[in-house]
Amino acid sequence: MYKIVKAEKLADLIYLMDVKAERIAKHCQPGQFVIVKIDEIGERIPLTICDYDREAGTITIVFQTVGASTYRMADLKEGDSFRDFVGPLGEPSELVHEDLESLKKKKLLFVAGGVGAAPVYPQVKWLKEHGVEADVIVGAKTKDMLILEDKMKSVAGNYYPCTDDGSYGHSGMVTTKIEQLVTEEGKHYDHCVAIGPMIMMKFTCLMTKKLNIPTTVSMNPIMVDGTGMCGACRLHVGDEVKFACVDGPEFDGHLVDFDESMQRQLLYKTQEGKAMLKLKEGDTHHGGCGECGGDK
Repeated sequence: MYKIVKAEKLADLIYLMDVKAERIAKHCQPGQFVIVKIDEIGERIPLTICDYDREAGTITIVFQTVGASTYRMADLKEGDSFRDFVGPLGEPSELVHEDLESLKKKKLLFVAGGVGAAPVYPQVKWLKEHGVEADVIVGAKTKDMLILEDKMKSVAGNYYPCTDDGSYGHSGMVTTKIEQLVTEEGKHYDHCVAIGPMIMMKFTCLMTKKLNIPTTVSMNPIMVDGTGMCGACRLHVGDEVKFACVDGPEFDGHLVDFDESMQRQLLYKTQEGKAMLKLKEGDTHHGGCGECGGDK
């Protein structure tokens, strides 16, 4: 069992937890993920590692309630435990393997959308600890939906919040902020890392391609099983077939077929919807999902 030593609500439907997992904390690197499972009947949920404390032996995860399993997770409190907490999985960020002296000469830009701020933070933190500065753009629908602001400000070279409704920071999408920084403010970036919703990463890549900025994206949003067994995260990267959970989760964003990946993602949302309906209706749920037997 893996004990939850801290649990807090960051924003509407977004939660943070510190979990005691000493072996994972000892070996994990920025960009990797874990698979969590509440109990024997719980769904396996892949979550990118938000932070880690090697001395305390803890892993920080951030998640948004989108289905039955994550709603159940949101009810867990400090002192509760996960039955399974597996990791570190996936490949670390490519930046971890670069020559540090060469990396220090590069101008890096990170772009996060929504809960994408969680996996962006450990990468920017790692860079800061190794003497590498990076600018960070974080987008959300409203000011209240921005998460980890204080943490991000402490590690970013420049921090640029964006809100769709204009309630805070830059008014508009992260893509317009990228364009503004480059074309109006004369910023130059050698590499961009974008993490967030699929549609956000797709349009970020269209913008960075236009601006000739090589871009890495994290395909964590399409992972389901996390081991390469279910096939949900199968994607095309250029002419190659990859699996986000075992080959990634990070890939060259200018080569990813986002339309194909988003279409595959939709196929699994139906199952999430059925499970959510059953959770909400409880004992009164007698049909419609095709799984409980009540509709036969």
